[in-house]
Amino acid sequence: MTPEEIPKTSSMSQNYPNPFNPVTRIRYTVGGNRGEGFGGSDVSLVVYDILGRQVAVPVNEKKQPGTYSVQFGGSGLASGVYFYRLTVGNFVQTRKMVLAK
Repeated sequence: MTPEEIPKTSSMSQNYPNPFNPVTRIRYTVGGNRGEGFGGSDVSLVVYDILGRQVAVPVNEKKQPGTYSVQFGGSGLASGVYFYRLTVGNFVQTRKMVLAK
């Protein structure tokens, strides 16, 4: 990846498909400078139920700048509204998804 291709900011896309059953995909971008911090940025993607209880942690690791995708399965969860939150350093973004069984 050339310096021009390295994303400058972090972001997260809406999951697809939404509503989903039983699997959805979440795409996110980690911004910054490649090699920043000798191992990248701390990245966490956490899923919460409508009451704010943590139900899954699909991502919790250091990542280099770039675009990533994670598959999330809701087979052990009840139908309903869930929220997923991406945290990359000081960047935090939350989105809503619907599991329809």
